[in-house]
Amino acid sequence: MMALTERMLDSRRTAPSNQLVQAAAPLDRETSAQDLAAPGNDLAENVKFLRDELNTLRRDQAKLQQAIFEAAQVQRRLCAPRELNWGEFEIAGEIFPVRHLSGDFLKVIQLGSALGLAVGDIAGKGLSAGIWQAHLLGLIQRSARTHLSPARAVAEVNHELCDDEVEPPMTALFFARIETRKNELVYCNAGLPAPLLLRSDKSLERLDKGGPMLGAMRNAVFQDGSVSLNPGDMLVAYSDGVTECRNTQDDEFEMERLTSAARRVSGVSASKALFSLLGTVLDFADSCSPGDDVTLLVARRRVAIKNQQLQSRAKDFSVPRRRPTSPSRTKSPGHGRDSLE
Repeated sequence: MMALTERMLDSRRTAPSNQLVQAAAPLDRETSAQDLAAPGNDLAENVKFLRDELNTLRRDQAKLQQAIFEAAQVQRRLCAPRELNWGEFEIAGEIFPVRHLSGDFLKVIQLGSALGLAVGDIAGKGLSAGIWQAHLLGLIQRSARTHLSPARAVAEVNHELCDDEVEPPMTALFFARIETRKNELVYCNAGLPAPLLLRSDKSLERLDKGGPMLGAMRNAVFQDGSVSLNPGDMLVAYSDGVTECRNTQDDEFEMERLTSAARRVSGVSASKALFSLLGTVLDFADSCSPGDDVTLLVARRRVAIKNQQLQSRAKDFSVPRRRPTSPSRTKSPGHGRDSLE
């Protein structure tokens, strides 16, 4: 998935330069060497001026594209880790951006013995959404460490956004705490499509308690919802780019296909479930490029493993790492230094 994403980004980096080359081609075809060499020829001077301007634009465009590409890599780092094992829980997430910079985001946050999960969708795309994303992630992390209630944390983020001098974009946010000691998920859903909770018996629940999207009303009211997480249960949170993805017949992927795909991956690891779901969406789209960012996060409580102590582990899919050949020292669940941030 990452290799495909990087190839798409590289191709987009070169696209503006190719367009400039095509625009300059008529000048080269229509202007002969003899015309350019003629003394006092105004056409020759004009063509030279235009070529110099074109070369300057090419250099500026290349610098801008490189800066945007580097900003996209920073954005991916801010959304890390993309894979995490924490005691009995495993989490995997991925963002498939439609442009360099994504308006979607996800984040896993260590909150003492609990884990915070955030999945969001900022209205708009490109540079503006990318800049707001960094600001929102900072607000979410600060509020999550201040309030035990996800609803209060989300309300504080909304309050801060509405107090900004610059009008904030409308933002959908699902924020949850996995209370690992109680095996409970407490959440607040502020306008994101309701995440799915797939039970081990393949029954489904939708997590829709919360409130309105952020940035609309300063004093908006939010509420908490809570569900138990039993062994084998799996949470699937997603942006609307998943269900609204279209194929060549202009059909949408829709909720029914997502729920069917989720049931098919019941019982597999969070990472395998994530990439199976992403593959199902992209296979459906076929040759059609997604019209919106596609974001998925899967959190699963594993079935208990006998006689084996689980170790926390985090991984950012965007940064390939060589696995150690020798076994590492055992750590207690949820206290690995490399697990988050």
